[in-house]
Amino acid sequence: MENHTQKKDADLLQMVTFNIGGEEFGVEILTVQEIIRMMQITKVPKAPDFVEGVINLRGKVIPVIDLRKRFGLDSRGHDKNTRIVVVEINKMIVGFIVDSVSEVLRIPADTVEPPPPVVAGLDSEYISGVGKLEDRLLILLDLDRLLSREEKKVLSQV
Repeated sequence: MENHTQKKDADLLQMVTFNIGGEEFGVEILTVQEIIRMMQITKVPKAPDFVEGVINLRGKVIPVIDLRKRFGLDSRGHDKNTRIVVVEINKMIVGFIVDSVSEVLRIPADTVEPPPPVVAGLDSEYISGVGKLEDRLLILLDLDRLLSREEKKVLSQV
């Protein structure tokens, strides 16, 4: 009986879901270190356009990326729902500004389909799949592909 339960758990993906511009996105929970409220962001001269600046999180300086800008969406003011999702990408800690964080979801791996060529106008290279939930679709992001090698290099110098 126990093996059956373990098999079922292995087929579930645990995702942290958040909203950007009316779309719902998910990232693998293991990549998320924490979710924090919006805080003072220090601008960095000559940083790429989508890099909002840096924050000091318990003594660590972390670059912060505005995902709206990264996805080519209009920027909007931050409100009480705006969050910074702190993730690890290739051994580098980065914060992503999102409109709001929804929930932690467990979704069956077999409900995830490969991304169509263009999803919601985003380049599909950083989309690992689309999860079909009962009443909505969840766009799954591949954080390793969200930034190009050059962008990662620039970020590591911020």
